[in-house]
Amino acid sequence: MARAMRSRAAIEEQMAGTPLFEAIDPGPIHELASSGALRHYRRNTYLFHQGDPSHEIHFLIEGRVEISSLSASGQRMLHTTIDQPQFFGELGLLGGMPRTAAALALEETEVWVTPGQTFQEFLAHEPAASLALLRALARQVSAHEAFVDDLLFLDLKGRVAKRLLQLVSPSLDELPDDGAVLPAIVTHADLASLCGGSRENVTRILSDFQRRGLVERDGRRFVLRKISGLARLAGL
Repeated sequence: MARAMRSRAAIEEQMAGTPLFEAIDPGPIHELASSGALRHYRRNTYLFHQGDPSHEIHFLIEGRVEISSLSASGQRMLHTTIDQPQFFGELGLLGGMPRTAAALALEETEVWVTPGQTFQEFLAHEPAASLALLRALARQVSAHEAFVDDLLFLDLKGRVAKRLLQLVSPSLDELPDDGAVLPAIVTHADLASLCGGSRENVTRILSDFQRRGLVERDGRRFVLRKISGLARLAGL
């Protein structure tokens, strides 16, 4: 069933609640929100493909979007699943290059879209937003560097445990209590892509985690039952 279109005021409120805009006055947010348009995407519809021109910025209003890419050898790499209101698609736009990944609607999804030039002009006039975006990009770079370290120093079982913990606590500075539920539906293939392993091996590891009472399934979502046990495997 199609979702009801959001009012402009509701979009502005969602934008104002993001880290990118937390220090921005309502006026500029209103102007930016007014410059864009709402789009609906059906389940399993691509918002954009890897290699497409990066001429727009997107903001998720409602729904769930998967960001993934294909390597030169054709292997699919899942980067993230977006299910909270936030901007995405900024990397290619700011770098002046084609889309580095594809965006797929995993369910009926509504997004706000505006031309990239409009968004860049907004950033030029709002230094606080530019700094917030730079911080977000720096965190992405740091995450990629940490992933490379994990490939070098953690076995696959440790990488699966660490990724499960990161999905419920991205910073890992303060781990959640036992019983934390993954905020998004993550398949075995998704985890394999996130951990740099095969789906078959990740499936075996998850079965072992379930036998040991570290994780369990609640419907389609994973529940982390023993955070301390997963942390030990992840080398934390």
